[in-house]
Amino acid sequence: MTTIGFLGLGRMGAPMAANLLKTGHTLLVHDLSDEAIAALVAKGAQAAGSTAALGERCDIVFTSLPTPAIVRDAVLGPDGIFSRGKPSIFCDLSTSGPQLAQDLSAALTPQGVACFDAPVSGGIKGAVDGTISIMVGGPEEEYQLLRPLLEAIGKPTHMGETPGSGQTMKLVNNLLGAVAIGVTAEGMAFGIKAGLDPARMIDVLNQSTGINSATRDKWPRSVLPRTFDFGFAAALSLKDTKLLMDEAAAAGVPLPLGRIVQDYLERTLEREGPDADFTAIAKVVEEAAGLDPDCG
Repeated sequence: MTTIGFLGLGRMGAPMAANLLKTGHTLLVHDLSDEAIAALVAKGAQAAGSTAALGERCDIVFTSLPTPAIVRDAVLGPDGIFSRGKPSIFCDLSTSGPQLAQDLSAALTPQGVACFDAPVSGGIKGAVDGTISIMVGGPEEEYQLLRPLLEAIGKPTHMGETPGSGQTMKLVNNLLGAVAIGVTAEGMAFGIKAGLDPARMIDVLNQSTGINSATRDKWPRSVLPRTFDFGFAAALSLKDTKLLMDEAAAAGVPLPLGRIVQDYLERTLEREGPDADFTAIAKVVEEAAGLDPDCG
């Protein structure tokens, strides 16, 4: 039986960790929130007590954390996962960017650690249901050992052995997803101002070539009912977009649509505050079009 560690029991991490319990392996967990730890312990996990203890006691460690800086400190910091122990496999499920994945691999691979970047997509519902997409970069041989655990979490695809390949795929995915929200908001604002019914517009788009992830999921669930609670923070979406723009700039790839999305997200946070959902981009577009706040 393998001892698995999971660090980061947030809105995505907690359900992913819970799904790992179904594999029958011993699962140790840690988080800044005592309540989050207690909820997993109630389901059968064990509390590690600290990040360092997690690394000391586990063979495989997963992380699901909000920012690259937090991931870096959790892995390489003085009280991090590798400060007192050396798990044989490390797998970062966070969206933390290709550069960090390369840095972690450079630090850990010489120590004999198989290092994986494996960001996920599919939202909280996908994390709960075990249907999220997992984009994996890392060594092929150890991937075959890791894959059954990833399959308990979702649907993994091995993008290649190059460190950061999973993170690169995630940034591509996030660009398309965020642009879909922006362009859907623009199209909807134009149609509404011309007098069209927004619900009927979404119905038509979802049976036409304009269908996308925003028309299929986000507008019916969060924008049309004006709840703007799809479950992904605008601040995290902005973090991901900035990662994308930085990596693209370093690669010499201009992303003008990415710049527009970044601007929309920044304006959304200014308008709605730090807890805004990323679907609130629609409010920014509607306001610019001179629409009533309840038009959606």
